[in-house]
Amino acid sequence: MLTRVAIEGHEEVWRVEDAETGLLGFIALHSTQLGPAAGGLRMRSYPDSDAALADVLNLSRGMSFKNAAANLPLGGGKAVILGDPATKTPALLRAMGRAIHTLGGRYWTAEDMGMSPEDMAQIARETPYVAGRDSGPFASGDPSPVTARGVLNAMCVGARHAFGDDSLVGRRIAVQGLGHVGWHLCRLLHQVGADLTVADTDAARVAQTCADFGAEAGDVETIHTTDADIFAPCAIGGTLNAATIPELRARLVAGAANNQLASPDAADALRERGILYLPDYVANGGGIINVAAEILRLDGGDRWVAEKLSALSDTMERVLTRARAEDRSPAYLADLIVGERLLRRAV
Repeated sequence: MLTRVAIEGHEEVWRVEDAETGLLGFIALHSTQLGPAAGGLRMRSYPDSDAALADVLNLSRGMSFKNAAANLPLGGGKAVILGDPATKTPALLRAMGRAIHTLGGRYWTAEDMGMSPEDMAQIARETPYVAGRDSGPFASGDPSPVTARGVLNAMCVGARHAFGDDSLVGRRIAVQGLGHVGWHLCRLLHQVGADLTVADTDAARVAQTCADFGAEAGDVETIHTTDADIFAPCAIGGTLNAATIPELRARLVAGAANNQLASPDAADALRERGILYLPDYVANGGGIINVAAEILRLDGGDRWVAEKLSALSDTMERVLTRARAEDRSPAYLADLIVGERLLRRAV
């Protein structure tokens, strides 16, 4: 069921196959330096297994930095399943649960794209190393609303640097992707008085979001070109690239998607255009904070999560302040600051 894949720079990478259920996926442990590797399980219709492997490697590395940025005693890991989420079955999920259990707690999973608390409950029938459940001791539930809250907090920090104050009232925000996190982010932005333009491949979801929050519908292929104050990538990664960055019209980029930069050069390209980029793994760390309260089995988890979210905003403030002072991209400074934190914890 599990086949080891040798990948330089990762502690463990496993190919997961189960012929009976049709399961094909990967589990990647980038680092357990700070604690057990933790990161969500994603299910997507990848074009092939190479694309899925590349995604899980990038995502698991990002989780090492995300968990360190949030000052959590967790390392970085991720899992992916190849396939349309609409076709998943309890048997397939339980097979993935058995694979996760084989790793003996070195990897903890939770929701990501294409997954739900109900799916985590199925996986939990085979292994205790799963969080994001909606019932049971210390259950933390769907992490999406907390991820969205963290992104909103980051936007306010970024707005102070980009616009001079942290108010989002009347700010036009273009949201790319209306999955679990994107929808909750729109809800929060509507509550604080922002104006929304939204886009998603699901036309019905766009229509409902427009009805719920008074949003304008944008085109999924050109949402990044919207004349907006803030562009919020909340779908797949790599959307900030050589083709899209010259077309951006927003002054601030802050979203929930992982691995938003297609390459390290993209960070400098944004800075050269005068666009303030909020490093994704600092902005979107709310979900793993919420999940961590369950993994760590904390009493009073809600208060702990709120304190960690506040500290994460402080980290974003330090990143942006230092980036301005040193005339560097925030992405570079985030890697530097979080890298220093990783080194300190390793000693």
